[in-house]
Amino acid sequence: MTPFDLRTAFLEDLTAVAPDLDAESIGDSDHLQDDLGLDSMDFLNLVGALHRRFGLPIPEADYPRLATPAKALAYLTEMLGLSG
Repeated sequence: MTPFDLRTAFLEDLTAVAPDLDAESIGDSDHLQDDLGLDSMDFLNLVGALHRRFGLPIPEADYPRLATPAKALAYLTEMLGLSG
């Protein structure tokens, strides 16, 4: 999986739980809750979607590592053992 593929998958899951967001306008440093307006349920739904897509357990202690797209992609890259 390339970094582009991973970002695309992340944005697909993000826009599935928050369909009012436009994937093309989401910046890598946009905070999911503060800048993009995800509430806690949206965030938990995103965590669940990422878990289902990647088969990756995401413990609550790691939630801050998903705060922005850039942080989430770095986290997923690390946890999936992809070179980044």
